[in-house]
Parts: sequence; C-alpha cells; structure tokens
Amino acid sequence: MKVLQKEAALEFLDRLAAGMAQMFGPSCEVVIHDMNNKESSIVSIYHGEVTKRQVGDSLSILGVQKLDEFFEGRDFVNSQGKTKEGRLLKSSTFHLRGEDYHYAIGINYDYTHLELAKSVLAELTAVGAPIEEELHASAPTLDSIFEACLQRLGKPVALLNREDRLQMIALLSEQGAFQFAKSIPAIAEKLNVSRFTIYKYLKERS
Repeated sequence: MKVLQKEAALEFLDRLAAGMAQMFGPSCEVVIHDMNNKESSIVSIYHGEVTKRQVGDSLSILGVQKLDEFFEGRDFVNSQGKTKEGRLLKSSTFHLRGEDYHYAIGINYDYTHLELAKSVLAELTAVGAPIEEELHASAPTLDSIFEACLQRLGKPVALLNREDRLQMIALLSEQGAFQFAKSIPAIAEKLNVSRFTIYKYLKERS
C-alpha cells in the first residue's frame, strides 16, 4: 500500500510538472526531486535546458539561501535565482511528504529576456511632468508680458511719455495682457498711472 501511495504521489507531481511546463513554455523548467536521494535526486524534469540538468543529476538548489530549511521541507515561493551562465530565474519549490517519500517540485522560470524588455518598456513609458503642469509652468504671466513689452520699447517706466505709454498699452493688448484677472489695476500700478488713464488709453486705441 505504501508503494502505491508513493507511486501515486510521483505520478501526480509528474502530471503537474508536465502541465506547468506546457502552459508556460520552454522558458519554464519544472523539476521533481527525490529529497531522500540527493546524489541522484532528479526523477523527472521538463525544459531542463533552462538549467542544463537532466534526470539522474544530483540535487542542486537555485534561489535558496537557508539550505537546512530547504532540506527540512520548507516551501520557497518566487525566490530569485541565477544559472551558472548568469541567466535570471524566478524560482519556487514545494514539498510533498509521505511515510516513505519526500518529493519536491521546483519551478524555475527564465525571465532574462523579460528583464531586458522591462528596461526597454521603462524607457518607452518614461514621462516628465503632467502636461498641465508643463503648460502652466511655461505659460506667460502678466509680469513676463509687461517686461517683454517694456523691453521692446527700450525705455524704463520712469522715462515713458504719453506716446510711449499709448504704445505700451497697444503692445500689452496684442500680447493678451488684459485677459488676466485684475490686469487694469496691476498695469496701472506698473506704469505709475491711474486706472482711469489705462481705460482712457484703451478707448483711444480702439
């Protein structure tokens, strides 16, 4: 009866390993170890080309640091492993014990190409600040418009005469300065004139 239980356990694990290997493809190695026979522990393996192992090979461990816990039967899930060639592996190991057997099924997925793809995708999906922030940051302000128009006149405010101020109002209007909230009192203050004067200049210009 014990032999049947052991055979049934191995048969189940082998079907599980074959199914997983088929499901995830050639990058996914699935191996079954007989933990009671470490010198020739691999009793079944699919896509062994991932780690270059085969049936009858001795027990080797990928992605596990605490070996005592591994041998005692602790499961390890999604550990990081590497092949001798440096290929990157996602490695998980699950144990199945019976009265006269101790099997472990290991899944080693080679994600080396996916890591490269991740780097490429990271570059492609890298973005700067939201466009709303960029537009807001680069959008002209009333102050910047005023200074630009003043530079076009080539005179400081203190030296502007009436004709200069009329020209200044025309330039400000062309640049949309009067679309800003409370632009009239702000511009009047900058030109050292009254609000009434600004309204008068705008009326003359129209």
